[in-house]
Amino acid sequence: MDWITSETDKKLSSLFHRQVFNLSSSAVYFPIRHHSPACSFHLLKLIKQYKPNIILIEGPASGTPLIPVLADEATETPVSLYCTYEDEQGGRSACYYPLLSYSPEYVAMKEAARLGVPAMFIDLDYSPEARAEAEKQEKSIQDETLLASSDFINRLCRKMNCRSFDELWEKLFEIEGQAATTEAFVQNVFTYCALSRMCYSKEQLLASGDLAREAYMRERIMQAASEYERVLVITGGFHTYGLLEAASLDMPVSERQQERSGEVIHRQLYPMVYTFEEADRLNGYASGMPYVNYYELVWNKLLHNKAEPYNQTALALLSELMRKLRKGHEEVSTSDAIEAYSMIQGLAGLRGKREGGVYELLDAALSSFVKGERTLATDKPLEELGLLLTGDKIGIVAPNSFTVPIVEDFKNRCSASRLHIKTTGKHKKVLDLYAKAEHRQLSQLLQCASFLVPDFAVRESGPDWASNRHMNLVRETWTYAYSSRIEARLIENSLYGGTIKEAAARKIGERMQELPDHHSGEIANALLQALLMGLQDTARRLYEQVQAALRKDGNFLSLCQTLTVLNRLRQHGRLLGLAADERLPLLVAEAYNNAVDKLPGLSAIHEDEHPAIIEGLKLLAMLAESSEEHFQNAAFRGHLSELLSDRRLSPQLEGVVIAILAGLGDRTREEMVERARSYVRGTPEQAKQTAKYLQGMFAVARDAFLYDDLLLGELNYLIEELPSEDFIAMVPELRLAFTYFTPMETSLIAERVAALHQAEPGELERPPIDEQTLVQAKALDEAIRKEFAAWRLI
Repeated sequence: MDWITSETDKKLSSLFHRQVFNLSSSAVYFPIRHHSPACSFHLLKLIKQYKPNIILIEGPASGTPLIPVLADEATETPVSLYCTYEDEQGGRSACYYPLLSYSPEYVAMKEAARLGVPAMFIDLDYSPEARAEAEKQEKSIQDETLLASSDFINRLCRKMNCRSFDELWEKLFEIEGQAATTEAFVQNVFTYCALSRMCYSKEQLLASGDLAREAYMRERIMQAASEYERVLVITGGFHTYGLLEAASLDMPVSERQQERSGEVIHRQLYPMVYTFEEADRLNGYASGMPYVNYYELVWNKLLHNKAEPYNQTALALLSELMRKLRKGHEEVSTSDAIEAYSMIQGLAGLRGKREGGVYELLDAALSSFVKGERTLATDKPLEELGLLLTGDKIGIVAPNSFTVPIVEDFKNRCSASRLHIKTTGKHKKVLDLYAKAEHRQLSQLLQCASFLVPDFAVRESGPDWASNRHMNLVRETWTYAYSSRIEARLIENSLYGGTIKEAAARKIGERMQELPDHHSGEIANALLQALLMGLQDTARRLYEQVQAALRKDGNFLSLCQTLTVLNRLRQHGRLLGLAADERLPLLVAEAYNNAVDKLPGLSAIHEDEHPAIIEGLKLLAMLAESSEEHFQNAAFRGHLSELLSDRRLSPQLEGVVIAILAGLGDRTREEMVERARSYVRGTPEQAKQTAKYLQGMFAVARDAFLYDDLLLGELNYLIEELPSEDFIAMVPELRLAFTYFTPMETSLIAERVAALHQAEPGELERPPIDEQTLVQAKALDEAIRKEFAAWRLI
């Protein structure tokens, strides 16, 4: 920090008294750190003392019309401005401008509204230049990265023995700032931020966009100063020095603005809710104070002029922590809390602080509540304390004309369905699908919401329509959680419609337009999804698309996928609100016949698709075994017989086909076993394919192995005769083949294997001896032999 000379100090001091905090001038500058209670505390004092005619705030200029909404009495923090844009290439991105009850910007808006003076944002709008960063993470307009990571801050942290920028700020400004005069406090913030800024070159500031923003803000300030007698300017401390220095951009701001605006097709700002969790810097937010709920508690005490606000906050949180830990059956005592509170005072004294802050609270909790070494097992007190420090509050935005229809529709539907979206955290909802019509409607809402915004709700249990599992269940269990990210995603989906159902219907429609018209399987899945979401009109259109696609689809797997969905709808249509439809059975039959017609080509399909083909063949076999007239034709059996005579047919598919034909009565079980024997007793290459054949056979007819001693004997012969290397290579495939058997069936097989080797079944279930034990036993045996030999006992 060689550049911090007495001349630098004099320059900053002169600049501060002449231009920053000259209450007799037409413009006063108030440098802040975003979301700082101490800055807000002194800002209120300054506003009362200076009595500004207008308040200018660092924030996106297009958001000025939204200030009355944000300052409305019905608005409850945390809230945010949400800015979206779309560029010429169709790229979309977004940015947040969060506000907490103790954010200086929000305090200024509220105070301006109370005093009846205008307030306006003066910063550049979110620009396309920020897109690359925003694609990586949700970006804040109030980014403090340069301030927090400057060389000056890093050296000062080391000198002050502070572990982080946040700890340093709390010590110098949040705690000590209470006792300082407003002028002294503002001068300290200005000097601190100006010295941080001096660590960066003009090229770095130009590349970061800070110079462009400051030039734009400077013009807005000059314009306001020409119209108002007293102007109060509130910006991040990093920018205050830049607003007053003589440096300017290479081109006029108006031209730069034109250059930027030419790149943007569509930009919109909305007021929206935010959460404490999202506003906490420790959760990835790029600016502001961490431990949001902690500083809100401190702020409330500052507003009411409470003595020792930090000590009172620590005491309240320790009491709440004790209650939570005891409720969770953790072993904590009152003496632990007393020790922690005492340690906070002691640490504050050692660190030269007026009161113990959040870092003393964390250190004291670690020392007093965590017994022994800190591990996952002992970390519960700190985990609970972290949740208390962050909080779970979610904001409320006052009714306004800027409301996005889809967001209002979603909130109204959630309110009518008694879904909890006014607090963060996961909530659970159990739905009785068959018994209650309102539960079926709520399931449709959750399906729509999770389709548009996948992060909102997750189905934990219940019938799984996509994979056809657990279809016997009559209840669904959903978990859901609301946040500003969910609201932001809803706003993005407002392009598709003004209601949840409209947006979901249009989004499905757009997806279908991108699909080739012969992909019947994917269209059928979309049909199922539309029905789950209660989109009956969309489902009718998709039903017709499926019918048309079936006649063009030449892919066996796609046809089986379509058949699976249509058959599922036929079986469980009542739950989806489907009325009896004579066309559906005919459509199922058509999909079945089309799939059967594609059977001869299966021998040429790559083995990677064999698992899907096996499932398709099993579905066709199940339908062929039914008594329904639609599936009683000879083509299925005939094509399967043709496949068996095709030498190109893989062993795995051969096993499936022969098992299906044996089940239909067209082939005997003896032939199925004999084909397995031909692999076992064949050439070495054929023997290696035995496991593949068994995989296919067991997929359909595992009973053949359970009750046929000949097949068991053949497999035993194979294992005995195979060279060790070949057997080891075959083990993974054999294991895969036997995964078709249930645990009870596996036990039955074990009994038969034990009988084959004249052993007790329990012997096969004993765990194998590990290699280390064998080595130790061998070494012990050798030692005993040597000892016996020494004593001539052997």
